[in-house]
Amino acid sequence: MASVAERRNVNVAGDVYVDSTCIDCDTCRWMAPSVFERVQEQSAVHHQPETPEELHRALMALVACPTASIGTTGHHDLKPVLAAFPDPIDGPVSHCGFHHESSFGATSYFIARPGGNVLVDSPRFAGPLVKRLEELGGVALLVLTHKDDVADHAKFAQHFGCARVLHEQDVEADTRDVERVVVGREPVELAPDLVFIPTPGHTRGSACLLHDDKHLFTGDHLAWSERRGHVYGFRDACWYDWGELIASTRRLQHFRFEWILPGHGRRCHFPLDEMGDQMRRCITWMESAR
Repeated sequence: MASVAERRNVNVAGDVYVDSTCIDCDTCRWMAPSVFERVQEQSAVHHQPETPEELHRALMALVACPTASIGTTGHHDLKPVLAAFPDPIDGPVSHCGFHHESSFGATSYFIARPGGNVLVDSPRFAGPLVKRLEELGGVALLVLTHKDDVADHAKFAQHFGCARVLHEQDVEADTRDVERVVVGREPVELAPDLVFIPTPGHTRGSACLLHDDKHLFTGDHLAWSERRGHVYGFRDACWYDWGELIASTRRLQHFRFEWILPGHGRRCHFPLDEMGDQMRRCITWMESAR
């Protein structure tokens, strides 16, 4: 739980606050931008919620926060907030919430599918979320985009009996029991609407998941940059090889998608033609950032 005693003095006065345990993962800032902003390399409240919607989004960020660094001085009923996850994004795709500290607050996603529901990367194994996923039909497949964001994958696999997918280059002690290990760099069709695309660069075994030629789940490969105004790769968080990351991004141009849904960073949506332009601009920027 957040601590009033550790409340950051840069928060504006009022009910909602961020304490000094914040790890600067950015979750609250994109979930409730009218309430939270970055101040001195941590999040802070720059505007107290004034409408029911603002308060609801701030409380959703409180629930999602991986380090429980968001608190309130007043009492709030969290039942409707907990029930709001998974939070719809586009059609069958939703944001799971309940971010995990071990993955530095990475975003995980839920895809509702007639052929079996999919989790993309692992959220916290939190009771309210697990119950809601059960109500939605459970989880048949857990796709892990890379080794950094596996979090509570084993608990989800045990509870739902779901198969896990991970590239061989990112299999470690904690993931040695994954049910499906992808080998090589060729795309692998997991189902007619699901393609696992190896994209080494961030890590040796980084991968993206393409759903229905529309939603590209990118892990820590690509995201939208509000500051730059275009899609970009994580130059300062490239743990394996920047040149490989650029080459992987070039290969993504062969696929059709309208959404980029990252584990870290901001998501974005463009029509197909505009997304193609965004990818070309991204690659030009990446090549200049060598």
